[in-house]
Amino acid sequence: MALARTRSHKHFQLDAGKLKRAKRVLRAKTETETIERALDVVITEHVRNRLTVEANDRFVKSGVNIKDAYGTLDK
Repeated sequence: MALARTRSHKHFQLDAGKLKRAKRVLRAKTETETIERALDVVITEHVRNRLTVEANDRFVKSGVNIKDAYGTLDK
């Protein structure tokens, strides 16, 4: 988890059931820790998706010739 340099007070109205479930899933001790971990997960997933799209674009643009060794893709 990234360390926060600054913290600010925010007030949210959250679904208590979702927060409790997220707390359990993320194994967080506090509600604040739960929200921070959830945000970290979202940010990490976004970066992962962006890198995947970039890698896929490079692969497609490379012009590599893919051969179907088993002949199953034509069906």
